Amino acid sequence: MQISQGQRIPLSNLIQGQSLSLAIQINSPHTVDLACFGLDAAGKLSDDRYMIFFNQPISPCGSLKQAGAEFSLSLAGLPPSIDRLVFTAAIDGAGAMRDIQSSSFVIKDPAGQVVATCPFAGNTFAAEKAIMVADVYRKDGQWRLASNLQGFNEGLSALVRHFGGEVADDAPPASSPAPAPVQATISLEKKVAAAAPQLISLAKKAQVSLEKAKLTHVKARVALVLDASGSMNSQYSKGRVQEVVNRLLPLAVHFDDDGSIDCWAFAAKPQKLSEITLSNYQDFINTDNYGWRDWNVGSRINDEPKVMEQVISYYLNDGDRSPVYVLFISDGGVHENRKITKLMTEAAKLPLYWQFVGLGGQGYGILEKLDDMKGRVVDNCGFFALDDLHQVSEEQLYDQLMEEFPSWIKEASAKGIIA
Repeated sequence: MQISQGQRIPLSNLIQGQSLSLAIQINSPHTVDLACFGLDAAGKLSDDRYMIFFNQPISPCGSLKQAGAEFSLSLAGLPPSIDRLVFTAAIDGAGAMRDIQSSSFVIKDPAGQVVATCPFAGNTFAAEKAIMVADVYRKDGQWRLASNLQGFNEGLSALVRHFGGEVADDAPPASSPAPAPVQATISLEKKVAAAAPQLISLAKKAQVSLEKAKLTHVKARVALVLDASGSMNSQYSKGRVQEVVNRLLPLAVHFDDDGSIDCWAFAAKPQKLSEITLSNYQDFINTDNYGWRDWNVGSRINDEPKVMEQVISYYLNDGDRSPVYVLFISDGGVHENRKITKLMTEAAKLPLYWQFVGLGGQGYGILEKLDDMKGRVVDNCGFFALDDLHQVSEEQLYDQLMEEFPSWIKEASAKGIIA
């Protein structure tokens, strides 16, 4: 069945039961974010957990789910307070909806068969940056579908406000004359989009984790330390280590005005690699210093204290008291427990936070006990292990990477360790 703009029909004309999917396909030269707003009878987002989008892809009740461009709905499982579902599309950044090409939204039954299609294109719109694409709503005891296709002049943040939600960067109303305007911080996503559009999706997810951790205004340098011992070969060959680089880089772009990562590799001895930036991150692991197989790290056995000493010396000698976030990747086999304990205890007086991640290994030794280590002026270490980088979503990984960093920032600042 083909439906047109403004058409309203009972869902029972299309499907049996109350389970369906709604997929939005927009052919646009711009980045388009899709969302679903679960509204109450007053048309407001009274529970922000029912805003379904890329970083919150499932509702608390499990009845609304997003996977890419498709939303799965189990209407019978929604709480009575949800009266209307509004599906939206918003351009992120420059551009307008008039630029889109042939597009559509479709309704699918539980078997995945398309039962209704609504085509649209840019000639329907002008300078609008968003579209309220379709509504699924209750009326007279049944669910109905409205092909809305109503343009909206501003983007996703404005849609959130329109529906009564709150946006993290909303400023409180001024009670006195406004201060002189200050230069706005360029969003992480826009910084990444300009130089490495392939990382936009990661940048969005990193930004959300930074906002949750209240780190959006923190400046820090970022370091990456990579275990290059023989037991890590499979992680390098499978591309997992390159994925670590890709996922860390948006954080570095946010924290550091230079947008770079200081990088070391180590086995029996450490090697300082090139800085990782938006211009050289692609295939960095296979190309920098002739690629990981040819790194000058000595015998392929791990000696963590040597690289730790080099990292500490590097930042100690430059005299900068800005915080440094050190991501240290290891697959285990850690045995220099006494030396590592001594180094981390002494390093607690320095502006370095160490986030250790165990990747696909075992025998992490003292790394697993860092949170309980005594005798440090601040807790300067964190640890978690992953059997496989793919066992957690990118959102979960960013949340874990940022879990303990905020408390260290607060404690280190209070004790004068960081400027």
